[in-house]
Amino acid sequence: MLANITQAIVGVLLILVCILLILVILLQKGRGGGLAGAFGGAGGHSAFGAKTGDVFTWITIGLTAAFIGIAVIGNYVFVPEKIQPPAAQATPGQAPADAADQPALPPTATQPGA
Repeated sequence: MLANITQAIVGVLLILVCILLILVILLQKGRGGGLAGAFGGAGGHSAFGAKTGDVFTWITIGLTAAFIGIAVIGNYVFVPEKIQPPAAQATPGQAPADAADQPALPPTATQPGA
């Protein structure tokens, strides 16, 4: 019961952080130059731009850290429980204990010499 509640909370938080991260990234002002700016092309000032202290940049960094943290927590929350079969039942694909004395195939009616 507690695992279901924890899974629901982690799932909702992860979706909420994803939506907020998408919105914040879309609200940011374009810095111009695109990928060409990082390689010294037209409009390349520096690899990260002049306004790295922008509010949206810091919000993006915080949301990214929250996304990674929640994803790591989710890795432990969403691990399936290992179900152990009862000791009296044989696991699938495993022969019963007394099967070693029996032949692998039943005898057929058309055996040579019969």
